[in-house]
Amino acid sequence: MSAGALAASVARLLLGAFLVLAGVAHLVVPDEFLAQVPPFLPAPGAIVLVSGLVEIVLGLAALLAPADRRPVVGLAVAGLFVVVFPGNVSQYLTATDAFGLDTDGARATRLLFQPLLVAWALWCTGAWRRLRPAP
Repeated sequence: MSAGALAASVARLLLGAFLVLAGVAHLVVPDEFLAQVPPFLPAPGAIVLVSGLVEIVLGLAALLAPADRRPVVGLAVAGLFVVVFPGNVSQYLTATDAFGLDTDGARATRLLFQPLLVAWALWCTGAWRRLRPAP
């Protein structure tokens, strides 16, 4: 296994573990995640529950999917990170404290990391290569 493939495998395993832990946290400390649900959305408790379950499923998929399915998992995880981004923006705009993000600067910094999460999911699962046009 090349150094690049090893790095991608380690990054994928970390991503999967991160998603599973975050999903479980949705179920254990849902109030922290309610801060990210935009106020105009209905049933914030249900949104937190469902998003937590989705994170657990995607995390397990990132950990366990066979190599030929990982690009699809990566696209799904990247999609999740895109879908939750408006919640992060809402947390910034409403100045809602959660996860230790108790200043506008901290909440804004978090917004800057969301594209990195998308790139991480696409790279470590091989989805990035699948998205590029063939030479």
